[in-house]
Amino acid sequence: LKFFFRLQNYTFFSFLASKWSAYHTLSAKITIKMEGIIEIQNKIYQIRGVRVMLDFDLAQLYQVETKVLKQTVRRNCDRFPEDFMFELTEKEYNSLIDSLRSQFVTSNKRGGVRYMPFAFTEHGVIMLASLLRSDLAVQTSIRITRAFVAMRNFIMSTKLIETELAEIR
Repeated sequence: LKFFFRLQNYTFFSFLASKWSAYHTLSAKITIKMEGIIEIQNKIYQIRGVRVMLDFDLAQLYQVETKVLKQTVRRNCDRFPEDFMFELTEKEYNSLIDSLRSQFVTSNKRGGVRYMPFAFTEHGVIMLASLLRSDLAVQTSIRITRAFVAMRNFIMSTKLIETELAEIR
């Protein structure tokens, strides 16, 4: 009976240890996934009243040169209507440049940027991934879409809370 009790305790504790280990592994995976989403969310900007990502940030995430990304878009401009992608104006660019100065790559010949950055909406990002046609592009597109959805859910829940608080007041 004593041996059986020890065996039961050992089995129970090994069971608990395996569950604890699985919990920590899952927790670490979720943390890593959330860090990736937060990294992407930090690259989502509100321009013209829409949440967008800029071409140089997308090029970095898709691990291609910005020049290559822009060429791909220009060759397939029929796939990017205004609600998928637009080019920033100089005024919009200048308002962003101070907060993003370290992220902009300057061109060698004239200094500054030759062309204004493209801004891609969530739908534009998905279309871009379909043009780049790599496994990395597909995985990156999934991460970016999750970041947009998480941001949209956060905004919706915040609006709901604000509405409920207004009703209480």
